[in-house]
Amino acid sequence: MKYNPNLFEEVKSVVEQKFRNESADHDWYHIERVLKLAEYIQNREGGNLLVVQLAALLHDISDHKLNGGIKNDCGRVSRELLTKLHADEELISCVCDIVDKVSFKGAGVEDESGSLELDIVRDADRLDAIGAIGIARAFHYGGKNNRSFYEPDLGPSLHVDFDSYSSDESHTLNHFYEKLLLIKDRLRTKTAQQIGLERHQIMVDFVTDFLKEWNVKLK
Repeated sequence: MKYNPNLFEEVKSVVEQKFRNESADHDWYHIERVLKLAEYIQNREGGNLLVVQLAALLHDISDHKLNGGIKNDCGRVSRELLTKLHADEELISCVCDIVDKVSFKGAGVEDESGSLELDIVRDADRLDAIGAIGIARAFHYGGKNNRSFYEPDLGPSLHVDFDSYSSDESHTLNHFYEKLLLIKDRLRTKTAQQIGLERHQIMVDFVTDFLKEWNVKLK
């Protein structure tokens, strides 16, 4: 697979500039953490490193939460950017095949299968959605969108399609039941599964403590 040796740094520069001023739930630091996690997993699981790196950088390049609601648009925008930077067509196809399959699309929606590189990038993105950082991101996103912490009479929904999941505006604690607490069992690589165990437990403990404090259980 031929490629411009400067391609990674060029794409990284473009993405960093684009996401520097995004809010903390989907900012450059999120992209950077996903990149580092993806590189860590790839080092242990194999796969094409450049494909993993580029897909990690581009996985949110036109996310529906950031682009006004257009779904499955990351592949199109990634292709435009990579073509502009004179990337090899085979490389472009590999990356674009990944980026629209990374996002969680609902508890009742089965993850699309694909390459090892897809598993690595999707696992990396999902690891950053759980644990301590995941809790912070969830509540930051909820606050940004004027959502309440918790409404006891409004239970979670296990969405059966991407449209219902992406349009849901429920309270933040429901997001744990609808997505975050499900991620551990949807990680594909052994490396991510090992990392996910601790991060999952952090969230379980948090939800338990949250509900205890919400209900003012002092004993």
